[in-house]
Amino acid sequence: MPVTLLCGDITQAKVDAIVNAANTRMLGGGGVDGAIHRAAGPDLLAACYAVPEVEGVRCPVGQARITAAGNLPARYVIHTVGPRYEFDDDPPALLASAYRTSFELALTNDCRSIAFPAISCGVYGYPMAQAAKIALSVALAAPHQPLDVYFYLFQPDVLAVWQQCLRELQGE
Repeated sequence: MPVTLLCGDITQAKVDAIVNAANTRMLGGGGVDGAIHRAAGPDLLAACYAVPEVEGVRCPVGQARITAAGNLPARYVIHTVGPRYEFDDDPPALLASAYRTSFELALTNDCRSIAFPAISCGVYGYPMAQAAKIALSVALAAPHQPLDVYFYLFQPDVLAVWQQCLRELQGE
């Protein structure tokens, strides 16, 4: 399983599953969440509404849900909710869980490739290097080896942080 780091638009990823950095309601928002919803069109929103809601929450922090992808080139959108760094308890465990449950859904749904954004690194305030280490450690774990993994990062300086972290984790 290769891990590929790219600076680009995740909505253009030609993979089986695109991971959305969603909020707990899964109905769109800002950042990558809004971009994915805009690119996918109304079918994605309809698919999100079909996910059962429990006390206003369709996807709790640290978990993931899967829907059809609407107009995206992927088959699925996996919606995961990362932690708000300064607000949620135990952000490292919640972030690792968000990535792990996304991988589990991809594997359960016979995906061979998956594309991730930098979950929780925007308005949720997760420090980039810490988030990269958690995300890449989960991606490199043995259970996820069958998948081709892509991280779509939004700026060249963010890509550089993730590249450095990947080199360190691979012992380079």
